[in-house]
Amino acid sequence: MARLTINGEIREVEAEPDTPLLWVIREQVGLTGTKFGCGIAQCGACTVHIDGVPTRSCVMPLSSIEEGSKIVTIEGLSPDGSHPVQKAWLALDVPQCGYCQSGMIMAAAGLLEANPKPSDADISNEITNICRCGTYNRVRAAIHMAAGDKAG
Repeated sequence: MARLTINGEIREVEAEPDTPLLWVIREQVGLTGTKFGCGIAQCGACTVHIDGVPTRSCVMPLSSIEEGSKIVTIEGLSPDGSHPVQKAWLALDVPQCGYCQSGMIMAAAGLLEANPKPSDADISNEITNICRCGTYNRVRAAIHMAAGDKAG
């Protein structure tokens, strides 16, 4: 049995040590906002924060999570949707199909924590999530808007 702190709550889960964190979050804990995309840490649909660092959970084995680490999923980023990134996403109508958006939002929130005023180059280098709908221009605009909101 593993003890995980997810969105501020301690959760006891039973899974094999090599079970990806994504499946523990979705199947054991029941938080389905984090999505399965490629399964090889390329697309970023599974991005969560572990101790504040955006992490692709589809390749993160349960055994590698240290007890006491703080895991934040899209459900825990801001329960009322008031995080600046979430507000910018709504204001600019960023999603199309929406499948990748929880991972994109988590990656963007992590970027802004590390770099409150990212340049276009910073965004291109750090946001490597894949969106099959191609909403990259709106993602970039929303990150800039959120950066302005955070500063203001």
